[in-house]
Amino acid sequence: MKKKLFFSALVCILAINAGCGNKNDSGDTAAPSTSENLTCGDTENTVYDTNGISGFVNLTDVVPDAILEIRYYSTYNFVGRRIDGYLQPTALLSREAADSLRAVSDDLKAQGYRLKIFDAYRPQMAVDHFARWGKDLGDTLMRRYFYPNINKSLLFKLGYIAHHSGHSRGSTVDLTLFDMNSEKEVDMGGTFDWFGHESHPDCGGNLQTLKYRTNDTLTDIQFQNRMLLRKVMLKHGFKPYENEWWHFTLRNEPYPDTYFKFPVRQL
Repeated sequence: MKKKLFFSALVCILAINAGCGNKNDSGDTAAPSTSENLTCGDTENTVYDTNGISGFVNLTDVVPDAILEIRYYSTYNFVGRRIDGYLQPTALLSREAADSLRAVSDDLKAQGYRLKIFDAYRPQMAVDHFARWGKDLGDTLMRRYFYPNINKSLLFKLGYIAHHSGHSRGSTVDLTLFDMNSEKEVDMGGTFDWFGHESHPDCGGNLQTLKYRTNDTLTDIQFQNRMLLRKVMLKHGFKPYENEWWHFTLRNEPYPDTYFKFPVRQL
């Protein structure tokens, strides 16, 4: 038992110290593991709930201008198949998160943008599907689209796949901006669910000063587009995730210790 705990702790430390864009021994780009994906902790205190749906709302009932592109209902995702638990191409959130996202939407709409949603509440059965896929090293159907520079055997160690996700608590959303003038998705310099340091918000500039840093990953415009989304989300009560520019969680989420199991479908 002591050896197992020591090994787990060592893996966590190595992952956290990997940093943005560091290379591991195999030459793959490493992403630091964080508390967002509960890879390193035990799960004996995890609380599951299949009946908490009363605290959730259809996102588009609260944010009617939101555009939905629910990737895990489709086959265009890193697995290449519809994910378990996504019964309809809709988005659910806790009432509190949806209300805060409405404020984000109103703010950005005044600047000429709409929100485009890739994922919101994610049932535990979907996370379990990801975990099963992650262990099947022979299934690399979508590698060239989402993780061409990552050895699939390292996805758990690097924190890209985990047995729990903050999305299952109901107050996390993956999104981008849609330009109402050009009628196109805003160029963020990288696709949703890309496994690599290019997805880190701080790759391309300084998150404190919001100043662009010349690099071979992002242009100045792409970095500023990411920062626009980030600034407005933080302004209205969301916190960012250090590995993904598209991922935000309500800072005062109502269910911080509960992972829900009910499927995604219109309420």
